[in-house]
Amino acid sequence: MFVEVYGDTDKSCREWFRRFKDGDFSVEGKPRSGQPKKFEDKELEGLLEEDQSQTQEELAESLEITQQAVSVRLRAMGMIQKGNWVPYELKSRDVERRFFTCEQLKTTEKRFFASDCDWR
Repeated sequence: MFVEVYGDTDKSCREWFRRFKDGDFSVEGKPRSGQPKKFEDKELEGLLEEDQSQTQEELAESLEITQQAVSVRLRAMGMIQKGNWVPYELKSRDVERRFFTCEQLKTTEKRFFASDCDWR
């Protein structure tokens, strides 16, 4: 039945039957020597609070994990690096500040082109 469900996985079947025969009915994975270290987002957040300018490589070294794992967690937390690590989503005050800056640039541009056309 196992082979019918999962296909021709003879090695897997033998391993599961051996485990069940030995009384090990746990279906959870066992820790392995090559398994990546588990870490909590709180650890990563703590490091970012200490120094937001750290690179992914530096964060990975501090947490003793891979850079790829750090990248995945930062993306899941909605963080991007803009010199410092910042939330991807802008806060309302940041949106307002950018809107105000755009309005100022538009006004300046209109004045510049209006004065530029007067030379005719």
